[in-house]
Amino acid sequence: MDFYPIAIEKLIEEFAKLPGIGYKTAQRLTLYVLNLPQEEVREFAEALIKARGTIKYCSTCGNFTDKDPCAICSNPSRDHDTICVIEQPKDIMSLERVREFNGVYHVLHGTISPMAGRGPEDIRIKELVRRMSGNIKEVIVATNPTIEGEATAMYISRVLKPLEVKVTRIASGMPVGGDLEYADEVTLSKALEGRKEI
Repeated sequence: MDFYPIAIEKLIEEFAKLPGIGYKTAQRLTLYVLNLPQEEVREFAEALIKARGTIKYCSTCGNFTDKDPCAICSNPSRDHDTICVIEQPKDIMSLERVREFNGVYHVLHGTISPMAGRGPEDIRIKELVRRMSGNIKEVIVATNPTIEGEATAMYISRVLKPLEVKVTRIASGMPVGGDLEYADEVTLSKALEGRKEI
């Protein structure tokens, strides 16, 4: 757009590259940052550069960390016999917020998706199998309830079953506060499959 200086337009373009950020939101973020005091902008930029330069993946689980192994993998009070398999590092934050799981994690960094050209060799399944050499009692597969997530869960189950490890899948179905009227067929089907006696 010709009514913005090139530097502002470039910043809008960079913000718009972030997931979930459209042009208007990128524009708002740019104008907000430009109105911050110089020192705050410098701190923001330095925080980005420092995070990008120091954060890496844990060699054990694949989570983001600044030390290897990460805080969860190196915590002796965690149950290292139970591994929860998830798609992305952000899923750990969601599960940790609930405070119900005390095991360790394994981040796949994706799912199997033939349509997108991603097979088992493109995600961290080999690393998961290597972790089975210890005394692992249970692997909880917590991939998303999508076609790709279900395919990945089934593949993991088939790979781990011969290793005599208990493989479970998180329940799926109607969310608390959900309305049957707005639920899709897959959600309702999963809710009926996973029903429990009360």
